Amino acid sequence: MQDSPLNLPTAPPEHAVIARFQLGGDDLGEPGQWSLVFEAERSIGAAVAAAGVGEADGNELGGGEVVIFAYGPDADALYRVMEPGLRALPFRPAHVVLRYGEPDDDVVSKRIAL
Repeated sequence: MQDSPLNLPTAPPEHAVIARFQLGGDDLGEPGQWSLVFEAERSIGAAVAAAGVGEADGNELGGGEVVIFAYGPDADALYRVMEPGLRALPFRPAHVVLRYGEPDDDVVSKRIAL
């Protein structure tokens, strides 16, 4: 017998941690900055995976900034694991947005300056 769609468990809404850092130089920053971002991203990704709180999902470079993304079921838990690595990046101004739900919902979010 198959489960009906009405009996399937629903997944909790996906939360996000979105960190934005202003880069120096031109639109894509400077190559030395890239290596710091990639190193921090690897470290943050390993910490997130080890803690089992979600998934680091890469970055976007452009417009004079870098944005680092991570997703999981609890934005606060995800941020606690990511915070040391994010604060270690030297680029400022910088901030993090914790999003408590899917992006298409009218969700609560919190902004934290780094």
